[in-house]
This record gives sequence, structure tokens and C-alpha cells, in this order.
Amino acid sequence: MSTGTQTTTPTPPGPAEGQHDVLAHSGILSDEAHAALRASVRRLGELLGEALTRHEGAHLLDLVERVRALARRPGGDELGTLLSDVDDATAIVLARAFTAYFQLANIAEQMHRGQELLQRSRGELPEAVDRLVAAVAAGELDLAEAQDVVDRVQLRPVFTAHPTESSRRSVLELLLRVVGIIEAAEDPRQRPADAERGQRRLAELVDLLWQTDELRVERPRPTDEARSAHYYLTTLASQVVPDLLEDLERELGRAGLQLRATSRPLRFGSWVGGDRDGNPNITPQVTLDVLRMQHTAALEVLGAAVDDLIQQLASSVKVVDVSDALRESLARDAELLPHVHAERIRLNAEEPYRLKLSFVRARIDATRARLQEGRPHTPGSDYGDVGELLAELQLVSDSLRAGEGDLIAGGPVARVMRTARAVGLSLATLDIREHAGRHHAALAVAYDRLGELDRPYAQLGRPARLELLSRELRGNRPLLGSAAERLTGTAAEVLELFATVRHVVDVYGEDAVESYIVSMTQGIDDLLAVVVLAREVGLVDLGPDPAGDCARIGFVPLFETVAELEAAESLLEGLLGDPSYRRVVAARGDVQEIMLGYSDSSKDAGIAASRWQIHRAQRALRDVAHRHGVVLRLFHGRGGSVGRGGGPTGEAILAQPYGSLDGPVKVTEQGEVISDKYVVPSLARHNLEVALSAVLEASTLHRHSALPRDVLDDWDVTMDLVAAKGQEAYRALVGDERLMEFFISATPVEELGHLNIGSRPSRRPGGSGGLGDLRAIPWVFGWTQSRINVPGWFGVGSGLAAAREAGRAEALQRMFAEWRFFRSFVSNVQMTLAKTDLAIAARYVDALVAPGARGVFDLIRAEHERTVAEVLLITGQETLLEQAPLLRHTLDLRDAYLAPLHALQVSLLARSRAAGESPDPALRRALLLTINGIAAGMRNTG
Repeated sequence: MSTGTQTTTPTPPGPAEGQHDVLAHSGILSDEAHAALRASVRRLGELLGEALTRHEGAHLLDLVERVRALARRPGGDELGTLLSDVDDATAIVLARAFTAYFQLANIAEQMHRGQELLQRSRGELPEAVDRLVAAVAAGELDLAEAQDVVDRVQLRPVFTAHPTESSRRSVLELLLRVVGIIEAAEDPRQRPADAERGQRRLAELVDLLWQTDELRVERPRPTDEARSAHYYLTTLASQVVPDLLEDLERELGRAGLQLRATSRPLRFGSWVGGDRDGNPNITPQVTLDVLRMQHTAALEVLGAAVDDLIQQLASSVKVVDVSDALRESLARDAELLPHVHAERIRLNAEEPYRLKLSFVRARIDATRARLQEGRPHTPGSDYGDVGELLAELQLVSDSLRAGEGDLIAGGPVARVMRTARAVGLSLATLDIREHAGRHHAALAVAYDRLGELDRPYAQLGRPARLELLSRELRGNRPLLGSAAERLTGTAAEVLELFATVRHVVDVYGEDAVESYIVSMTQGIDDLLAVVVLAREVGLVDLGPDPAGDCARIGFVPLFETVAELEAAESLLEGLLGDPSYRRVVAARGDVQEIMLGYSDSSKDAGIAASRWQIHRAQRALRDVAHRHGVVLRLFHGRGGSVGRGGGPTGEAILAQPYGSLDGPVKVTEQGEVISDKYVVPSLARHNLEVALSAVLEASTLHRHSALPRDVLDDWDVTMDLVAAKGQEAYRALVGDERLMEFFISATPVEELGHLNIGSRPSRRPGGSGGLGDLRAIPWVFGWTQSRINVPGWFGVGSGLAAAREAGRAEALQRMFAEWRFFRSFVSNVQMTLAKTDLAIAARYVDALVAPGARGVFDLIRAEHERTVAEVLLITGQETLLEQAPLLRHTLDLRDAYLAPLHALQVSLLARSRAAGESPDPALRRALLLTINGIAAGMRNTG
């Protein structure tokens, strides 16, 4: 930020925590790109300074610059004194100024990073296919086997509404417009008049950004969250997916592999409107409303794509011939849709492709109207599923190829077909998630009504419930029958949910909802309970002949805590060993999905034990699936921060145990990670390409161990020790009776609830108010705000030190050099340590924590020193990120702008808490703005 008389040089932001793979794999920015980035940020800072002067006065801009300068000085006493004298109104302006700077700097960095990746890199897909070609040529991989795997390769990013995105969509859209202006300004063909106009537009946008409130007036509803997800999904579908899948098909062809018509290598998923666990705002009606919105958005994307085809495909029968099949279909179309025929025949009588596509467009419109009005599918008038649309586009493609139109069929028509396969009619497949306990509560009502048990259902132990439910599935009786209509309370709500899912797949097709996820799965009975309830509404039908079995949705256990991860192998073995459940899996194409939870396992036992138990669980689940002839689809519930499983997606996929990825994989995309990865189309393309390439490579080339068994066994022993000692240290911390008081005092976690960034409550209902009730997201968010970042590193130092002291120092260094899992783990911890600043944290502790709880900070300091020392020993560095100097430099520079916000937040927290239950609205607003600003600066809030 600057004035006309004083020029300061704003500094470019550093990469987000989940993006250091960009530097690792693609090299740091070139001198030219870095210079362009600095120029963009400098100009945006100047415009922001001008806007601040215009709206608030030069004296306030001078105050902003003074605060920034004082924040660089050690100690911070002078800054603390200055901020303690600032009134609430001025505090608001200060917080907004630094937040706006971060928003502008972030979007410029995203834009330049995306440009650099596209210009400099040959691309992740070609490099992955190069390795595939080499493996086939060397006889290491059979081409037929590779094709079999490619046929089932599927990356599915699943967009969630988890509340860690603090920026409003209005702000994000303004920032995206800023990107457009900057990109246009860098076009060498631009005229001087265009450049002047662009600068005016840029100034207008910065002014609008300053006038836009960063805080939401009220907590978003699930439908608001759905609109935000659809904003990204529709952009991906129209601007990124067609070219990405075209490149994938071309690259696979280079390896002698095909992307078949039935392949869906990229799909999207969503939890928005389906994640009921702990969110009372997600009702069956909300689910229906969200699905209606999703289908409307998808059909708009497909309709626009078909409109574009209509404009392009002006092929005339005076020049080319068309197939008999297409002529016959046009005759049928004229009978089924006479109004379309009458409207279009005059203009397109000699342009059969335009005529055919006009009928396709009319059916898309009719499908949208049908779904909005809740009418049943009318064959021939609208589409019941995406397969019907694809069949018509295939007819066009076949006719074009028969008439020497290969380029057109393989070009614009194929691009629309690829988009349709990726997004279907639903844009994204909605997952349903519900807590295991609610299903048992519903079954308790059902069985207790029947009176056939010797004691109430709720008193049955797991073995007895398992035997009962397994027997129930082997039979064919309706458990509830007409009594379902008389249920009340939880039982009625649960049955209504299953009835809603049945209605959804009937009306919208089976792409609309595919997976029913059972959170807190602890036993086989937790899954069988869901299958029994699904059977009650006709979602499952196991008849006398297995060939006629039907399972319209899949059932997914979610393993969240370390204990559940340790038991995952026996649970899946028991599930697949149950004859009835095995028939359900067979009816689902012999695919079993398993969800792995990173957040709660980390909160439960620390990051070392969490990551290691997830890795071990994947190995065990892989082996069980192989024994039973089942394809395992792992669903990784990762957050944005390392403490919740975050980090580079491509690295994480390639770091999975060999053979655990057999084609399909699902990965959650949450909160601020979504905007960071997908708001700029060029960066969205890169992120999807990295992940898709990793899925392809892991599925085809990592099917067998690249290391000897004895080496892996030895490393397992080392990791067992690291995880055990790490868990011991972490649980000692969270078990300290002073910890909750320290956490609530030293972080703004209690104030987070007023930020209105998500529809789901931050605590699980019905708890005692302790750590166990607190969800993983606010647990991570709070520590991040005060720069302590406990979930991302605590316990790792104790674990590594124990292994080194046990004589495994050499093994640790070799593990880092040769084992993807361990290298990824250590790299992510190193990134979190680099973003941890205990000098800043000490300001929070000194000002906000009662003397009796401050001893917790001594434990944190000691473990931090230990962890830094151990990471440096393993990586062979003298300082953190020594091997990534630009990244280290940009993080340091970012801190120069974060420090004022932290200092301001400490001052405002002290004032707010002194004011009691009802602080002044302006004070609360100022405090929330600092939370927003630090989240923007840190770029990883949960």
C-alpha cells in the first residue's frame, strides 16, 4: 500500500500450505515470472492505498504504514502500545486494509503461478504416460493389464461445505475480475488506449473490493453453500474439463491405450446438502432442493455446450452425406417433438446435424423443466439419464465419421461428450452421510415394536446385533411395513431420509446419489443396520436368485479415530465374509468404497499416529479386497491444513501403499482449498492434471512394491516407534487438564462461531463441552490463527527422537530419501513448522492466558524445538525450507503483513473478553475482520 508521496514495495505472497508441490515439481518461478508477480502486487498495493486514502483519509493510510513498520521490529511493545490506543472504528479499517492486501496479493500469485505452470511445464499427463510407455516397453507392465486398469481409473474430487472458507463469493468474483484485467494488460498486442482503460478498470475493481463487506451478515444456509460449490463446478465443467480430458485421451493413445466410451476418468462429487452428521440444517427437503439446483446447473452447462455445437455444425447435405441411422432418428424426433421440427425445419432442412442437435437441446430443456416440476420421465421427450444424451451425441459422431468428418467428430462433438460423461445430468454426485448411532436408534423402534427380542434392541451388544441383522438380511420380510407411517422422532427422520434417497434415484437417476457414508463406524453391525433400512424402502433387494440382486446405492464405512483405523481390516473382512452383504457388493459391480478420516484421527492421536495408521489401514484393506475379488475405492477425507490431512494431492496419491489404488479414488476438497485451487482456471487445470496423472501412475505402475520386503518391514518397525512415541507425547498434551483453558484463551476459537462461514455447528450436539465435542475444523482453525499450529506437528519430534535414540538414525534418512510416504509426511510437517511462529504465539499467551495455564506453552515450546531439530537432521538442512529459498523468503515476507493483524487481534481479543458476554458490535466486527484477514494471509485455516 502506498501514497503518492511515499512508495513502498508490497511483497508477493507465499504458496499455501498445500501447494509447495508446485515448487518441488515444477521449479521455482522464473526471474521473469517473479518480476511480473511483484509488479502486479506492487500496482495492486498502490491502487489499494489510493482507495484507502479516498475513502478513509491520508492519516489512516499513514497509520497503516506505521503499523506495518512497527510490526517488523522485535519485541512488539511499541506496536502493542499503539494498538491499545486505537478505537474500534480505526481497528476495523486497519484489519480491512491488511486483509484486502492479502486478497489482492493472493489472487495475483495464483494467476502468475498458473501461467508459469502452463508455460514452463510439459505437463503432468505426458510425463506420467512417458513412464507408462517405458514400463510397457521394458516388459514391466502388460498392455492388456494396463488397459484393464485404465478402464476403471477415476478421480473424483468431492466438494464439501466444511466451514473454513472465510472469503465471501462476492469477494472471490471481484478478485477473479482482477485476474482478467491483469492478464489482458500483459497481452503484447494491447494498444495504449486499452492499457489505460485496463488501469481504470483495475482501480474500479479495487475500489469495489474496499466497498464490499468481507463478513457475511448471517450464517449461510445449505442452499447458499450449494450455490458456492456450483459456482466452481460449472466453471470447471465448461472451461477446464473438455481440454483436460481431450489431452488425457491423446496421451493414452500414445501409450497404445484407449479411453473407452464408458470410461469416466474424472467425475465430481459433493457433500453439500447431503452431509447430515451433526448438522440439523440438512433435512430431506434441503437435500431435494440442492439436487434440483445441481441438475439445473448441469443442464445449463450441457445446454450451452450443445448450443455451441449447433453454431458450429452447419454441415450441409449438399456437401456431405449422413448415416441412415441419423436420418431415421430425425424422423422419430419429428414425431416425438413436432413443435421443434416445425420451428427448425425451415432453417435447417439441409443441415441435419444442426437439426438433430436442436432436438437434443429441446430434450435438455424439457429435462430441466421436468426436474423442477417433479414430473416423471417421458421417454423421447426428455432424458432419464446422461446415457440417453450420450447415445444421441454418439449417433452424431458415428454419422460424421462415416462421412469423412473424423476431425469434427473427434473435436467439438467429442469435447461435449467428455463433459457430459464427467458431469452427467447432476453436475456432481451427492454423498449422504449420517451418524451410525441414528440408524440403530431407528432399528430399536422397529424391533421393539415387533416384540420378538428377549430384551430391548438398545441393550444388545455388537455380536448380538450383528447376528440379528445378518439374519434379517438373509430373510425377505418387510421389517416395518405399514408401521413405518406411524413412526415418530429419530426413527421417522431416518426412514424419511432413506425414502428421500429412493425418490432421488427414481427421479434423478442413480448418478445423483451413489454412496451412503456411515460416520463413526465401529462394527460390522453399523453397516448392516444401514443396509436393512435401505431394504425397507426398496434401495436394496436380495431375491432368491443372486443374478437379480439390486443395490441402488453403495454403503461406505468411515473410519475416523486411530482405534477404528486399527480395526478396519477385521471389519472389512467380516463385512465381505457376510454372504448377504457380499451380494450387495456384487450388485454394485464388486466395488467397495471405504472412507478414511484424517481430521478426527489426528485430533485423537496426533499427526504421526494418524498418518501411519491410515497408511497401515490402506495396506490391510487392500489385501482384504484382493482376497475377496473386490475393487477398493478409497475415499480420503482430507482437509486444507496438514493437521487435517492436507498437503499436495499428487504427492499424497503417489505416497499410498502399492496396490491400494486400483483405479478409482475420491478426495475431499474443503473450504479455502477450493478457492485456492479452482478459482483461476489455469491453476484449476494444473491441479486436476496433477491429481489425475498421479491416479493413473499409482494405479498402473505402483501395483507391486518397488522395495524389498525386508526393507519395508524394517521401516515399518521404525514408523511404529515414531507413531507410538508421537501419540504418547500428543495425548499427554491433550490430556493435560490445563489444555482446554489454554486453547480457548490463546486462540479465537470461541469467537469463530460469529464469523458465519458455515451452516454446521462447531461442536457435536449433546456433549459436555470438552475437547471430544469440538470438531476437528475449529480445533485446527484456532491453533492456526495464533500461529501455534499444534495439530500439524506436535508429537512428531518426540517420535523421531525416540527412533533416532533407538539406533534408527540411518534408517530415518534412508526412509526420507527412498520412501514416498515418509518423505511426504516429513515435508508436510516441515511446511507446518515453517508457518508456526512461537514469538507471535507468545503475544497471545502473555496477554490472554491466565498464569495457571501458561505452563502448557512451555510444553509446546519444548516439543517445537525438538521437532524442528529432528526434521533438520533427517533432511540435512541447517534451517527449515533451506532447499526452497524462495518459498522461505516469501513466507518471511508474508509475515511482515500478518504480524500487524496478529497484534491487532491480540489487542481486540483482550478488549472483547473484558467486555463480557456482549461486546460492542464495532469491537466484535473488528475482531472478526482480523480472523478473516489472518485466514486470508495464512491460506490454510482448516
